[in-house]
Amino acid sequence: MRVTAALRRATRRDLLLDLALWVCLGFFVTMREDPNDGGSWPQVAVGVVSLGVGVLLCRAAPLVSLTVAVLCAAFDDPELFTPSYAAAMCAFAFLAGRRDARVRPAVLVFASYAVAGLALSLTYDDRLWVWFAQLTSLLGQVVVPWLVGRYVRHYAQLVADGWELADRMEREQRAVADRERLRERSRIAGDMHDSLGHDLSLIALRAAALEVNRNLPPAEQRAAGELRLAAADATARLRDLVGVLREDGEGAPTAPADETVAELVKRAQDSGIPVELQQEGPESPVPGMVGRAVHRVAQEALTNAAKHAPGAPVRIRIVRDPRAQALSVAVTHPAPPGGAPSPGLASGGTGLVGLDERVRLAGGALTHGPAPDGGFAVRARLPLAGAPVPRAPQAPVAARELSRARRQVRRGLVQAVVAPAAAVVVLGALILAYQEYGASRSVLTRDQFDRVRPGEQRATLLERLPDHPLDGPPAGVGPEPAGTDACTYFRTDRFELTPVYRLCFTGGVLSSKALVDDVPNEELR
Repeated sequence: MRVTAALRRATRRDLLLDLALWVCLGFFVTMREDPNDGGSWPQVAVGVVSLGVGVLLCRAAPLVSLTVAVLCAAFDDPELFTPSYAAAMCAFAFLAGRRDARVRPAVLVFASYAVAGLALSLTYDDRLWVWFAQLTSLLGQVVVPWLVGRYVRHYAQLVADGWELADRMEREQRAVADRERLRERSRIAGDMHDSLGHDLSLIALRAAALEVNRNLPPAEQRAAGELRLAAADATARLRDLVGVLREDGEGAPTAPADETVAELVKRAQDSGIPVELQQEGPESPVPGMVGRAVHRVAQEALTNAAKHAPGAPVRIRIVRDPRAQALSVAVTHPAPPGGAPSPGLASGGTGLVGLDERVRLAGGALTHGPAPDGGFAVRARLPLAGAPVPRAPQAPVAARELSRARRQVRRGLVQAVVAPAAAVVVLGALILAYQEYGASRSVLTRDQFDRVRPGEQRATLLERLPDHPLDGPPAGVGPEPAGTDACTYFRTDRFELTPVYRLCFTGGVLSSKALVDDVPNEELR
């Protein structure tokens, strides 16, 4: 009941947050696409509905939501500098970094944006300036918010790990106290066994001797027999009292002591766990300690898989290597069907600690940890004949986990700062290279200018001119002649902005040509 109520509260809260996000993002579209602002109500409707679809998918597929926002922005402005969808791109990019820990899909999606923008720029405009503007927009409105979202995710994970480590330390303190109490109980039980048990045994022995002594009267023999029975009864009550001193909740083992791994797998399959057992190598007897360790590894791994990844298939692989006189066992399972990785700090870890001790006493080594696919793997290598290996000193688990979380946060912070800076440097280099290339292809020589004659058709004339004219008149040149439809400008020198050659067309025919230079400010006024 409590779990169901919590899920309902979480679902209601998520629904309200998504609705608020949709309203906020739709507000920008409504304000900027209003018919009074040059837009239209159909554009408003399409934009608001598209953002609603993006908000609906932003939890399950945040990169798809981001793609929806980028497409809307591209239709509104090819350079992606659009106030209507800038907030949507930033919000969805941040949520993609915050909610999805994977990096490769995001990088592939960003690269596809850049490639698609390049293809569109070359197809429709044959100019790279639009593509450079797109890259700048993607950098500021997509990549940077995504990196910030990843940093927030790592920071939240650090905080969660810190609280989990504090909770684990509290549990460990309670476990230490429980062990001390059990140790004291064991001492009491030992004292009782050594003293009272020995004394009662002597009393029972002497009473039995008196009971069979023929020199005593029958009444005294019966009294000796009663004394023997009382001593036996006291011994039984002492055994019961010692049993009370055992660990709380300790019961009989649920599995037979001589159960094999195959029988364990069969029992797990009967209980509904999808388990696959694979054995390699020749069948040969193994020492009892090694066999019990292998069984314990499989049992603990199956228990953890059923607890943390219910429904995920489990694979047990046992390999016997007669050359190395060793046996290895590996138990792996992928992430649960829900997609969330198996938690690394969710359990107390006492089962794996005990398992490591069991494997060490059998002369082997145990490794365990998350798998690359989001699952979990437990592996052990055991000698077919060996002695316990000494335990090497290890850093505390809490310190290792906290250090790992801190490294992730630092890495995320460095990425959030270095990646945009590197992208800016690369983009600046591309822009400078393109400027240099355009400057070299926009120079009209004096001979070419002299061969141009007014009255020539524009289509025929442009075939003899450089293929990269200037985007417009340089700042400071005089006004264009009246009555002309369009003017085209070319450089006279690769490294000089002015003077420039100006060719003006009227009705598709060259109407005038001139060498224009800067106009003094007085003439402009």
